[in-house]
Amino acid sequence: MITFNYETDFEIVNEKSLEIWIENTIEKHNCEVGEINYIFCDDTYLHKLNVEFLQHDTLTDIISFDNSLGKLINGDIYISVERVADNATDFNVSFEEELHRVMIHGILHYVGFKDKTTTEKKEMRNQENIALYVLSI
Repeated sequence: MITFNYETDFEIVNEKSLEIWIENTIEKHNCEVGEINYIFCDDTYLHKLNVEFLQHDTLTDIISFDNSLGKLINGDIYISVERVADNATDFNVSFEEELHRVMIHGILHYVGFKDKTTTEKKEMRNQENIALYVLSI
């Protein structure tokens, strides 16, 4: 089950279609959907989590807590809509495209993709692009 929670005035208008897209992405990678919670918040909220749980005193667009059990995907994905908006401007893409990229990025980590090395980052970006393409058709 995928749930969308809001700690800010922001709200997704197409929750059901995004839920189906996320589920399909998980299943495409031979995993099973467990409990996934998206929490949309602002910079202040996410910064506090970043400091408290990761000891990083920086702003970020996403923090994910992976509670998966083998192939059963579970976790909490916190997304700063403020950071997503700023990044969309910086990368010259729409807010919606950047939001979807960040949303699926967390899921791709859960199904096994990493992004520490240059090779891993390239594969992660490739997987994000594939998922975004599927969402667009």
